Amino acid sequence: MAQPGSRWVPVAWQELPGLDSDALHEAWNAWVRSCERPPPAFVALCPQVRRLSIGTPQEQRAFLFERLQPYRIEATNGSPDGLLTGYYEPELVAMRQPGNGYTVPLYRAPAGLASRKPWYSRQQIDTLPEAQAALQGRAIAWLADPIDALVLHIQGSGRLRITEPDGSTRMVRVAFSATNDHPYRSVGRWLLDQNLVRDATWPGIKAWIAQNPQRVPEMLWSNPRYVFFKEEPLEGLDAEFGPRGAQGVALTPGRSIAVDRQSIPYGTPVWMASSGPTGQIQRLVLAQDTGSAIIGAVRADYFTGWGQDAGDIAGRLKQGLRLWALWPR
Repeated sequence: MAQPGSRWVPVAWQELPGLDSDALHEAWNAWVRSCERPPPAFVALCPQVRRLSIGTPQEQRAFLFERLQPYRIEATNGSPDGLLTGYYEPELVAMRQPGNGYTVPLYRAPAGLASRKPWYSRQQIDTLPEAQAALQGRAIAWLADPIDALVLHIQGSGRLRITEPDGSTRMVRVAFSATNDHPYRSVGRWLLDQNLVRDATWPGIKAWIAQNPQRVPEMLWSNPRYVFFKEEPLEGLDAEFGPRGAQGVALTPGRSIAVDRQSIPYGTPVWMASSGPTGQIQRLVLAQDTGSAIIGAVRADYFTGWGQDAGDIAGRLKQGLRLWALWPR
């Protein structure tokens, strides 16, 4: 099985670690979601996938063995080892109008975004009158902390407890819409390169910020990439799932991964095995998203959910990874 960015090697099911201990029904919810926009190779399987969403673990396992072939995913040089990181949906407090300390905007894409590539950088958006004029009236909401906004830009979406002008509050989602087409640069890497910190985790970055508030704009501007959002309702079943990933389907906490689409097509069921400081993960997941930093054959970003607990897990997750694609026979 040839992919542009990886090599797939057929293997026996016995090679997959932890195969007998995974709660497959949890993954089935994510698989049913993928069947809303299935890759061509899976279209014929989706009716049975949907029926088996209420099947027994034995029936689900038998379906995997009968209909799918596992392939070990390797880099083109033959290495099966890669990297797992995590991402999540932040939950933040926001205001519909600026004031009372809420001065950091989250913008919709400007009308002329496509006419200028790349668009203005993060520093230019903050400082140039012409960039600010192009964004006039485009703010969805306002945050109090520029670091919260940066986290939201990095994660790509979030949940806002937003206060409306009449004082009422409600939960909404701000989902990824577009970028200014500048490359992503890690602020943690900038701090390390400047010899300003030794610990570039979020707690380390926030500790540096507390001691150097006057240098926060300089740190933020080291990442020229800027993300624009769109507002979505967050009610009923939508609140039980994550945002829509690059496949166009809602993400499932603990069962959706972002991948390099040159290595793994969207909608592919993947067996994931990872062990490290955060613990051991051996489970069935679905390739449903991508990200600007997710590059490489054996590379995945694990969607951990939303809120502080999910953020803590995602922030600590950086460990070894092996992947097996499960493809129709």
